[in-house]
Amino acid sequence: MVRFFEEVGDVACRYLTLSGENAQHGKVLRLKPGEKVLVCDGKGTEYLCEVTDAGNMTLTVKERRASTGEASVRVSVYMAFPKTDKLEHVIQKATELGADEIVAFPSARCVSRPDEKSLKKKLERWQKIAASAAEQSGRGRIPQVIALGSYAEAISRASRADKALLLYENEQAVTLKMALSGGEYHTVSLLTGPEGGLEEREVAEAREVGLQVCTLGKRILRCETAPLCALSAVMYDAGEF
Repeated sequence: MVRFFEEVGDVACRYLTLSGENAQHGKVLRLKPGEKVLVCDGKGTEYLCEVTDAGNMTLTVKERRASTGEASVRVSVYMAFPKTDKLEHVIQKATELGADEIVAFPSARCVSRPDEKSLKKKLERWQKIAASAAEQSGRGRIPQVIALGSYAEAISRASRADKALLLYENEQAVTLKMALSGGEYHTVSLLTGPEGGLEEREVAEAREVGLQVCTLGKRILRCETAPLCALSAVMYDAGEF
């Protein structure tokens, strides 16, 4: 079934009209009256609809329901700004895996440090990548892509989760499995560093504000692999796989 993300003003509405790119896409697909489509508001609610007027892309709402494509645990992926387009890859795959949000931030060893002007354009592109991935993977929500101004802001924000975790290659004692055990959780933050990793000072600062430092194992993972590996593990532990 064709899926569209469309802003819905009235949750109790009986009719919806596709607009902009969605309307154009519907015409490209040659939708006809009587065909069923699924419209998602991007916030967790979906509407099973029937095409009424293919010219204006008007739909009749047949059923309103909570999205079945959302995870029971809300995971925030915190990734230090990487080089090139690695963050785009993480945004796409993290969305497919069920991340609630993707948060980018600067750290001491970041090579990439986008200025305010370029960051605005990048955020627009990153959000479109998340929207496209959400539509393709059957999500009911579009994860928010956020850019923070400092490492201190990132660890402070990440520390608010039920399980606030920092993945660090030099950690020897605590594994991700150990960090996830011991108590129910509904929110998780996963923080990873850039290509050169986080400095020991930064890891200590994260510990001070309450993040649990843990390891992903004996192998050194690339900066774009680590967050996706950790996210997959959390989803498995939460019973999503």
